[in-house]
Amino acid sequence: MSETPHDEQGLEVARAVAARAAQRAPKKRRRTGGSSGIQPIAEVLTAVAFEEGWDEQLSVRALLSDWAALVGPANAEHSKPEAYADGVLTVRAESTAWATSLRQIAHQLVAILNDKLGQGSVTRVEVLGPKAPSWKHGKRSVPGRGPRDTYG
Repeated sequence: MSETPHDEQGLEVARAVAARAAQRAPKKRRRTGGSSGIQPIAEVLTAVAFEEGWDEQLSVRALLSDWAALVGPANAEHSKPEAYADGVLTVRAESTAWATSLRQIAHQLVAILNDKLGQGSVTRVEVLGPKAPSWKHGKRSVPGRGPRDTYG
């Protein structure tokens, strides 16, 4: 299985959360009746996610974290969700056969996701096959179609 690529937005998200938490922190600490006046981090994160419009993305990511429960263990072993944007869930399968299998259940997957996330959250599941190999290796690659040029 391949490594998950580094999320470039992670540092920006962490900075935004830290800034919002600093804004929400009490200016003075008062000792009144045992309450420290400090909000639990879960409340701060929930509020920041809602204010920034990240709540839908976080809900989708949390639901997709158990991919096997959504598509079954066999399909989950040979595919993974790649992206979610504008109501479209993109899934990458490791072969064209597994991509075909997932395309057959895509409409059911949309219904399940909308049932759990709210109607209209997911409008389409786009299933992609494996990425084609790159023929551009080394310092001396030439422009053009590559080795396919000599096949005909």
